[in-house]
Amino acid sequence: MTATDAVPVLIAGAGPSALVAALTLLQNGISIRIIEKEDEHRLGQRGAGLFPRSLELFHFLDVPEVDQTAKPMPFMRTYKPGTVEPLKTFPMSPYQDPTPAFPYFNPCMLGQQTLEGILRAHLEKLSCFVETGTELRSFEQFPDHVVAHVVKKRDGEEIQETIKAKWLIGADGAKGVVRKQLGLTFLGETKDMRLITGDIRLKGLDHEHWHVFGESQTNFIIIRPTEEIDPDGYQFTMSESTVDYPVVKSSADEVYKHIASLVPTNLTFEELIWVSEFRANIRMVNRFGEGRVFVSGDAAHVHSPTGGQGLNSSVQDALNLAWKLALVHKGLAPASLLDSYTTERLPVIAEMLDITTALLKKTMARDSNKEEVFERNQRLYMLGVNYRSSPIVLDEVIPPSDVKPIDAYGLIQDGSLQAGDRAPDAPGLVDVNSGRNVRFFDIFRPHLHTILVFTSDAAKAAHIISELRRYEQNVLRSVIVLPAGLSTQADSAADVVLEDKEGYAYKHYLVGDETRVVVVRPDGVAGAIVHGAEGMDNYLRIHA
Repeated sequence: MTATDAVPVLIAGAGPSALVAALTLLQNGISIRIIEKEDEHRLGQRGAGLFPRSLELFHFLDVPEVDQTAKPMPFMRTYKPGTVEPLKTFPMSPYQDPTPAFPYFNPCMLGQQTLEGILRAHLEKLSCFVETGTELRSFEQFPDHVVAHVVKKRDGEEIQETIKAKWLIGADGAKGVVRKQLGLTFLGETKDMRLITGDIRLKGLDHEHWHVFGESQTNFIIIRPTEEIDPDGYQFTMSESTVDYPVVKSSADEVYKHIASLVPTNLTFEELIWVSEFRANIRMVNRFGEGRVFVSGDAAHVHSPTGGQGLNSSVQDALNLAWKLALVHKGLAPASLLDSYTTERLPVIAEMLDITTALLKKTMARDSNKEEVFERNQRLYMLGVNYRSSPIVLDEVIPPSDVKPIDAYGLIQDGSLQAGDRAPDAPGLVDVNSGRNVRFFDIFRPHLHTILVFTSDAAKAAHIISELRRYEQNVLRSVIVLPAGLSTQADSAADVVLEDKEGYAYKHYLVGDETRVVVVRPDGVAGAIVHGAEGMDNYLRIHA
């Protein structure tokens, strides 16, 4: 096999991060292989909380089943000690009406097993299938490719295979091979907290509430209803302080016995579907890749489940990496663009670990108020996560002297937009050529830089669009956005011409009477906010 025979990208692992990376690359026209060492796809609800920013990314990836299948978070319910008499009933995250800029404004629940199945189905539509029973054992890097040594389990035998790839993504979990062989550090701590979690079918509790029994720091159980498993299905999480996991794992009856000791009512146990132990490790890598090899998701960071940020961070890792990798592989951007994967994601993950660790400490404190323990504020929605300090974003509108320091997680701010921020949605747009109603989020896609040209000046619009012709057209989409009432000034050279009938686009992108260009990256981030063609060229030279 020669280097030209190499598969473009090999992905080790088949969890959410791996699947999102695979789907993003395929939508960018990049062939991949995705391998998973387990013989069967994993069972379990696991990380079931999806936050608004992740829902936006799944919309960009054109995976509508996520939003269609996910359910609202049920209200939490605590009980008086030793009884099933309700003590408090409260929402983990109070409902808020979506807004034009933030169409997804409420967390929801979708079991990881279901999410992974949805994503695999989209890969299969593109003739890509997860290769189960295929384990990455080692790899070597070369200047223009990577050689991976894998072992396939087939009919009880191990078959060795060598895979040559241009790039390797390690989404193979906290114990995976890729991070270890790259020599990345995984500094942090192991907390003295062990949990037992699993999926179960039982009768005796209502299916409307997220039930919390016992003391939060020592002897507790949390039981969440989920019809993804069964009409009588629940996900449970309980403390391991009064029972050993090996004992519980030994039989379903032991699990039932322990749950019954924590829930003071008669329960009828029907089936234990899955059970596992979780130990709180709080660790992250010092960088997200080296050369042609990268890590993503649990392979790059692990932490407490409090806050539900793990899966959500992992899919954002994957999309951040995959669109950059696609451009570099196609020869449309320099390899140095890939350095920004570490530059952008490292501060986000570091802050995420601080947030989830603080929540863990609050959860385990003996004097914790249970309602406060389970509250999830809007910071966790990830709508304020930003890359303002990234070296690959460009802002000509905000003078450097006016730029104020902001945390990587930022804040949800309607009416504030800088390069590196999440690009807002805008409904109420009308396609001048077709007459269709559209919204920005239906235009943003993970294989395109979307060039939004806000202008009422036809000559300026024509000049900007003509400048775009020097770039590869299949990775760009040009969109002229006209103020309301100016639909006749359409430039047919643009891919799309929109009239901002409702005014949301000009409002949320902070545009007045001037011409402005906003380049929205494939991950839905405002990569550049500039005055015209020159600033646009300065940005696109290294991106497209």
